[in-house]
Amino acid sequence: MKNVLVLCTGNSCRSQMAHGYLNHLQNDLAKIYSAGIETHGLNPGAVAIMKEDGIDISHHTSNHVDEYEGMDWDYIITVCDHAKEHCPYIPSKNAQRIHQNFKDPSKVKGSEEEIHEAFAQTRNSIKQFCLNFVKEELAN
Repeated sequence: MKNVLVLCTGNSCRSQMAHGYLNHLQNDLAKIYSAGIETHGLNPGAVAIMKEDGIDISHHTSNHVDEYEGMDWDYIITVCDHAKEHCPYIPSKNAQRIHQNFKDPSKVKGSEEEIHEAFAQTRNSIKQFCLNFVKEELAN
C-alpha cells in the first residue's frame, strides 16, 4: 500500500479537503495523511463545505509535518505555494513530489454567500485534482 502526504501551511483547510477526497476516492490503494508546516486547527468552513458533498472530515486533526518523521512516502503533494516554498526537507527515497496551488478560501472576506462560494470553488478544484490523481497515479 502506498503512503500519500498532503501538505499545506496550517493543515486546516485545503490539505484537509484533499485528505478527505483522497480517502473517499482511492478504494484502499493508499494510506492518506495530511499535515502542515504549522498547525491551525480544523477550519469549520472546510468541514461544512465537504459535508455538502457527502464527505465527513470533522474527525480529522491538524497535524504538524514533523509528526510523520521517518515515514517513507510514495507521494508528497503540496496544495499551496507557501508550503512548497517553506516546507522542511522531507527525506524519502522514492517520493514523487507533486505541487498544485489552490486558492485559500479562509482568506476571503465578504458576505456569507461570497465566502461560501470561495469554499465551494476551492473544494471543487481540489475534488477534480484528487479524481485525476487517483486515476493517473494510484490506480496504475
